[in-house]
Amino acid sequence: MGRLIVVSNRVSPPRDAGGGSQGGLAMALAAALREHSGVWFGWSGRTTEAYTGQVGVQRVGGVTVATLDLEDQDVQEYYNGYANKTLWPLFHHRIDLTAYERAYGEGYARVNARFAETVLPLIEPGDFVWVHDYHLIPLAQELRRRGVTNRIGFFLHIPWPARHMLTTLPRHAQLVEALFDYDLAGFQSEDSLEAFCDYVRHETPDGRVDGGRLSAFGRNLDVGAFPIGMDVAEFTAALEGATAREELERMQASLVGRQMIIGVDRLDYSKGLEERFLAYEQFLIDNPDQQEKVFLLQIATPSREDVEAYQEIRGRLDGVSGRINGAFATVDWVPIRYVNRSYRRDQLAGIYRAAKVGLVTPLRDGMNLVAKEYVAAQDPADPGVLILSRFAGAAEQMGEALIVNPFSREDVSDAIARGLAMPLNERRRRWEVLMEGLKATDVSAWRDRFVSALMAPEARPAP
Repeated sequence: MGRLIVVSNRVSPPRDAGGGSQGGLAMALAAALREHSGVWFGWSGRTTEAYTGQVGVQRVGGVTVATLDLEDQDVQEYYNGYANKTLWPLFHHRIDLTAYERAYGEGYARVNARFAETVLPLIEPGDFVWVHDYHLIPLAQELRRRGVTNRIGFFLHIPWPARHMLTTLPRHAQLVEALFDYDLAGFQSEDSLEAFCDYVRHETPDGRVDGGRLSAFGRNLDVGAFPIGMDVAEFTAALEGATAREELERMQASLVGRQMIIGVDRLDYSKGLEERFLAYEQFLIDNPDQQEKVFLLQIATPSREDVEAYQEIRGRLDGVSGRINGAFATVDWVPIRYVNRSYRRDQLAGIYRAAKVGLVTPLRDGMNLVAKEYVAAQDPADPGVLILSRFAGAAEQMGEALIVNPFSREDVSDAIARGLAMPLNERRRRWEVLMEGLKATDVSAWRDRFVSALMAPEARPAP
């Protein structure tokens, strides 16, 4: 059995048992690398005056890590540019924010070629290569051009856009064609998988869809939905630790007899935070008897602060939260506690448990592990209620949540009222079903399904 070579934009191996501030991607990849020896390759996060192609190798958290430095121009055009000003907003259906600049595309192609050149010497015959996310869609194509015949898989952590959205992208056909140099492409949800198949059917001259095998551009591609899970055992173990207990006690003391609604997100326009604040305001208007009895704690971790759209959303959220607090607050109650900082996962575990309602309402999301973490953190004897956007990939798996349309203030307002008033028996029943689903589809199941499909021995016949 060959090694597993994982390639992602950034390398972020685990450094402690509590998970630290690791995100869902980092924790999922770490779990995969615990099972299969190999290498995790990606950008170091550092810039160099002149690109050298030199690879640094070290052992971190039991994982062999190989990294390269990029030039500042690479970072601006490939990462801040094409990845986060072009593909990210487009794939989240925000074409109003999408920047179609030729220089960005050139930088994206250049960095993918550099990734291929530098990872190539690390790939041995029989190894399996697992490429992650929208930053590296052309990587397999670049590796094939350099003679790599190993099986290569690709997993997209964000949503795949609807066909009519993707066709707004210059050279969209070339981007999709690059995916056909992989052996396997995985998506977070059936919705994203169907959107990709829809593009192949209607936008490629020779496109055919036959179950989980697609044919186009003279090649075949196996595809599937592989919804990512969380490490349930590790997360629930963290709940028993001192950090989580201290955070829970701290939050319970701060409630002062009130009920807490929790939102935890990266500061990103795709997360629907402005719409969430306005829906919560609608709840306060619709339910005046709940004023001073409940508050929303919104943790929004800053990200991509060099991108103008992120600076703008932060400014708008500061304004909306301030206006709502100014309109409704009393001398001893603030309706929104809005926090711009990151917390460790074991800290979040305690915060989640103190919340009566988990509010997860992205406008569009590949999966959203916060929804799963909130459920996993609950007290089985007195669990809280998850309110979940229908446009999060997690909604396909978590039907016992209160599924809402995040674009409708009234819909979310009604769900908040229903969640806060939900009887204990119903809360327990919903939580038990959700928790059973989390355990059955945890990160190990995700890892095993994808890696098993990637390592399938049969070769792909020509179309």
